[in-house]
Amino acid sequence: MVVFLNGKFVTEAKAQVSVFDRSFLYGDGLFETLRVVRGQPIAWRQHVRRLTAGAKFLRISIPFSATALYAFANELIKRNKLPDSLLRITLSRGVGLRGYSPNGANEPSMVMSLNPAPPINPESPPGWRLHVATPRLPADDRLSHYKTCNKLAQILARAEADAARADEALLCNTRGFVVEGASSNLFWIKNNQLCTPPITSGVLTGVTRELILQLAAKLDLRTLETTIRPNALRGVDGVFLSLSSIGVAEGISVNGKPLKRSPLTRKIHGAYWQLLNS
Repeated sequence: MVVFLNGKFVTEAKAQVSVFDRSFLYGDGLFETLRVVRGQPIAWRQHVRRLTAGAKFLRISIPFSATALYAFANELIKRNKLPDSLLRITLSRGVGLRGYSPNGANEPSMVMSLNPAPPINPESPPGWRLHVATPRLPADDRLSHYKTCNKLAQILARAEADAARADEALLCNTRGFVVEGASSNLFWIKNNQLCTPPITSGVLTGVTRELILQLAAKLDLRTLETTIRPNALRGVDGVFLSLSSIGVAEGISVNGKPLKRSPLTRKIHGAYWQLLNS
């Protein structure tokens, strides 16, 4: 495999960064993961827009223009011969002085890598067993809007889900409301209305989340940003998660107890993949 590292294409074995890189030391960086379909990075502009917003918030300069990054990404896809894959972009503040202060870290690092994409059935979403994890996310935290390299709460939550033999962890915020999955955004269906937690509750501003909301409008589905307690998920008509790697995953159980399944989930999943394939 070939990796893009700071303007060069190198083999995986040579794709190395310093042990003093702040992303390694403190998680001082950002990342984006997007699906590549038939050689095309999906929702590229939206992902780069979020990366740019996060870099501005963290005060990290991006060493390449969006146009240059797009050209590098396409070259990486061609060199690896992976037209259907997952593309990860990682931006680190780079090497600086010892300690938390970012002073002296003036040369950010940019890495792009590819992995084979998981197979998808465009007509039927995968069914996931969900587990409500114990780590809590702070409500009204602006940092949660960006994909920082520090994801310890999500890692601990996913470890709990793995131990429970679940496919995804659900995290609650400090007010006790379900916020999102460890690597996904949460949706539920109630009375033919599509619901999702508001951004202010501590939710990542998911690119696929936004695409799903746009699709809902085209499908004449009412949408509502609201809150929900974990136990209330068993009383709704359907639950699903959105993420860039697979689009839509249907929740089939939570903490070992079955969830209701709505035909709208399959409809939204089909519309999403029809959009991507167009």
